[in-house]
Amino acid sequence: MILALIVLLLLVLVNVPIAVALGLMTIVAILIAGGAESLPNVGILMFSGASRFPLIAIPLFILAGAIMNRSDISRRLVAFASAVFGFIRGGLAMVSISASMFFAEISGSAVADVAALGSILIPAMKKRGYSNNFAAAVTSSSATLAVIIPPSIPMILYGVMSGSSIVELFVAGIIPGVVGGVLMMFAAYLWARRAKLPVEEAFQLRRVWRTFREAGWSLLLPLIILGGIFGGWVTATEGAGLAVVAALVIGGLVYRELDLKGLREALVEAGHQTAVVMLLVAASALLGDFLTESRMPQQVAAAITGLTDSKLAILALLNLFLLAIGLFLHSAAAIILVVPIVMPLVQAMGIDPIHFGLIVTLNLGIGQQTPPVASVLVTACSVAKADIWQVTKSNLWFIAVLLAILLLVTYVPTFSLLLVEIFYR
Repeated sequence: MILALIVLLLLVLVNVPIAVALGLMTIVAILIAGGAESLPNVGILMFSGASRFPLIAIPLFILAGAIMNRSDISRRLVAFASAVFGFIRGGLAMVSISASMFFAEISGSAVADVAALGSILIPAMKKRGYSNNFAAAVTSSSATLAVIIPPSIPMILYGVMSGSSIVELFVAGIIPGVVGGVLMMFAAYLWARRAKLPVEEAFQLRRVWRTFREAGWSLLLPLIILGGIFGGWVTATEGAGLAVVAALVIGGLVYRELDLKGLREALVEAGHQTAVVMLLVAASALLGDFLTESRMPQQVAAAITGLTDSKLAILALLNLFLLAIGLFLHSAAAIILVVPIVMPLVQAMGIDPIHFGLIVTLNLGIGQQTPPVASVLVTACSVAKADIWQVTKSNLWFIAVLLAILLLVTYVPTFSLLLVEIFYR
């Protein structure tokens, strides 16, 4: 397996796509362990792994987010948030954070969030006196809330890989996501005071009401999607289908801002993103089968529990491991690679899998903000035309908030499990 990991590292270093590298690494491991006679099952394992019913939610949520991007819903959300928070010092940064929280409840994707909102908010912040680096940083970090605010594509992947309830994972992310958003707003306010930015506009109840009416249907989308899932009327997968239907109706029939050209562009964009994710999932199915047969997860669990039997120490080790993995792998690839290996350890230590799911997604969300990979940060820097290392300096404020939420989730399980305990246990 060590040789296979070396193969993976070398392939990634020469810019081979991670899904292809992961598949090749596993094939090398299979050849070494079982010889060429083990290869005929590769295609079957990959197909069956990528065709599981809960995974259908991923392309559907991606498509719903792509349709939102083509329906001018982002602009309406930004206008409403600006009317609510514009009177506060640093209000435009708070607009970015609150709009990201709303958009996260529709798309479930941090990259889609920053791409949709960054093109609107980063130029607006620069015009109001915000530095280019800070504008990119706040947009990038607030988009990362999409990994813990439901619906979350990383949570769907974790749920499938670990056999956990996706709905319970969604519910567990609500309190950490909201608290994280509030703390980011507070950090933005402190920065604005330090930079002596002026208050942007007076609070006008008439403007709040007008923008609320314009964005009303957009604001209904999270209620339709999450209300159906949490109310038990639809599964997470059916809720994703409902999101697509709602996006088509609101964007095309209500707002009349989605034409056939826009729909085609949304389908192409969603198809591209889905292909990347599902190829990763197919490769993970192959890897998961190999790990099961080799009993490597059980060996890793035994090795770590041999060092310490303290749950707190093991949680600290897992956090450090996941933070390191997040530096080099995208969240989907990291979940697919790591979760099957560490789940036996998690189960042996009596750690709630829903609790651990929040720990995993938060760690990898922080990885989206920390170079060298930093997929969300890179997207924000591309929109802002800013240097990634300069933006990272400004981003330390918000990474500190994400780390604080991670510590709360890790060592105060009730922080994330309270709603799960109330409604599902």
